[in-house]
Amino acid sequence: MAKYLVIVESPAKVKTIKKFLGKNYEVMASNGHVRDLPKSQLGFSPENDFEPKYITIRGKGEILAKLRKEVKKADKIYLATDPDREGEAISWHLSKALKLENKDVSRISFNEITKNAVTASLKNPREIDMDLVDAQQARRMLDRIVGYGISPLLWAKVKRGLSAGRVQSVALRIVCDREEEIDAFIPEEYWSLEANLLPEGEKKPIVAHLTGKGGEKLEIHSKEQMDQILEEVKNEKFVVQDIKNGERTKKAPLPFTTSTLQQEASKALNFPISKTMRIAQQLYEGVDIKGQGTVGLITYLRTDSIRISEEADAAARTFIEETYGGEYLSVGDGKKKSDAKIQDAHEAIRPTDINRIPADIKESLSRDQFRLYQLIWRRFAASRMANAKYDTMSVQIGLGEYQFRVSTSKVAFDGFMLVYTEADEEKQEKQVLLKDIDKDTKLELLEFEPKQHFTQPPAHYTEASLVKTLEELGIGRPSTYSPTITTIIARRYITKENKNLYVTEIGTVVNSIMKESFPTIVDEHFTANMESLLDGVAEGNIHWKTVVANFYPDLESAVQKAEKELEKVTIEDEVTEEICENCGRNMVIKYGPYGKFLACPGFPECRNTKPYYEKIGVACPKCGKDVVIKMTKKGRRYYGCIDNPECDFMSWGRPVEKKCPRCGGYMVEKGNKLACADEHCGYTEAKNKN
Repeated sequence: MAKYLVIVESPAKVKTIKKFLGKNYEVMASNGHVRDLPKSQLGFSPENDFEPKYITIRGKGEILAKLRKEVKKADKIYLATDPDREGEAISWHLSKALKLENKDVSRISFNEITKNAVTASLKNPREIDMDLVDAQQARRMLDRIVGYGISPLLWAKVKRGLSAGRVQSVALRIVCDREEEIDAFIPEEYWSLEANLLPEGEKKPIVAHLTGKGGEKLEIHSKEQMDQILEEVKNEKFVVQDIKNGERTKKAPLPFTTSTLQQEASKALNFPISKTMRIAQQLYEGVDIKGQGTVGLITYLRTDSIRISEEADAAARTFIEETYGGEYLSVGDGKKKSDAKIQDAHEAIRPTDINRIPADIKESLSRDQFRLYQLIWRRFAASRMANAKYDTMSVQIGLGEYQFRVSTSKVAFDGFMLVYTEADEEKQEKQVLLKDIDKDTKLELLEFEPKQHFTQPPAHYTEASLVKTLEELGIGRPSTYSPTITTIIARRYITKENKNLYVTEIGTVVNSIMKESFPTIVDEHFTANMESLLDGVAEGNIHWKTVVANFYPDLESAVQKAEKELEKVTIEDEVTEEICENCGRNMVIKYGPYGKFLACPGFPECRNTKPYYEKIGVACPKCGKDVVIKMTKKGRRYYGCIDNPECDFMSWGRPVEKKCPRCGGYMVEKGNKLACADEHCGYTEAKNKN
């Protein structure tokens, strides 16, 4: 009998796939990439037409030796790496490393690890798609040009261990820009007015919101304005002016892509992006299910397509009709017009079998596996279901010249919401439809509720919202979101507190150097355009070396220019007046993972270190001692009293010497303005340029 060898990426897939195939099939794993550019050098040069020089990755020799042994025994070899550009590149590298040129070798790919999908792929083998390989080669080389060109500069000018990256540097800039917006934001006061009314014959009051005056929209900016309105209406009566009944439709959600899964798992399950991808990988590769053996539970997890196969769609519709009834089936195919950026190589993320209900296999899954699988299953089922429908009612109520509104809604048909609601979905109004109200209904005022509010700054980025922004801007691809965010957190450029991302001191320094010396690299439009060029390579429209050749000279000249200009940056350690109590030397300022600290220059003989507190020349508003720059444990900057813990003063904004002329409190910098730290005071003035 002929002997076949199937090579996959992950050892976890071996067991799952092996049980689908006969005894004459051997399944082995490459454990990811086997060849790469050398770590010690760039690995290619313009003089050699940018031809990359690949070497075997350290530690992969033993795996390759075992694979070569099996290759000799095999009559036919199937390269079954992941169904994306990186998987295609791994297959190509395997063919080169194992010298398969004269062997009977084919590439197979499957979007899900099920018996049907694996056996179907064996019936439809193909050649390696060199356009996809070249797109991956170009991406790897562009990333290498940026990383190897800029990172040494950061090592020399700031501290060892820092890095720059084609996508990570843009992601860092996006977070930094948002932090600057938040720091410069000045809250503005506004007021709202609610009236608690009791309709005639009703037991429960309704809440009406003030919306306008004389048919025009009304904005209230001060307590004085609010008091004037209340004075004007104190003798007026509430009158029902208009009642509108209507219908509202809430569309069923689309099935998950990589980015929407990462966002929803973050919001609904509180999973970091990296955890979502790790658990999704386990569900894709196969889990041992009681009574079924090892089964791949979801389709491939790296995709930006929302397409669903005809077979999966038909199976889902049958399941929905039999389980919930025909009225819960969606009309049409639920397709959305494809975005230009979408790579439609495979499907959206869905369960491999809709009949594998989460509750039925719960005991075979870990808690996190169950929660993520349930989320994916529910979202997919909902995407094939009918829209939800609401009955709505809007009542306009007059009070003299002023207009109030009561808006209520009630679910008329739950549709897809029977199985799925999004984590951040707005809570529905608790009020039910007002059945017996009409224009003659008398309304009794129980009380007015005037409320003071302040406008809020833009929200800090979370992992989920950063992924959403990267996707909207066309930066990176499904496979890059998680490693990009993981890298900038691991480098301590940003820190995470209660889901929010904050820039650290090191992150601010690196971002300012990148913006000043390499503006193109951190320009979101340039990075998005580079992604579209890589798409062009994958589609066979652009030669990959052309993309690399066009990019290389500009970056090389920028690096050379930056090397000269950044020589002005002081690399020597700054000497302070602080004396080392161990050896008597003047201590110096150094950069650590959390920012600046004091260290003895006598290292390694003397290893004494201390926290470094940089004075900002402002007296503490509470005790009069110095205000200094401090860091949270995670590296986020704030301003505090040097006499802590005796004095507990702290401020996220940078305090200034000037006191607020309105309330006497301390003021802080807000972009190009100074603002009172007490937002209830609201005083602001232009910052003195000097």
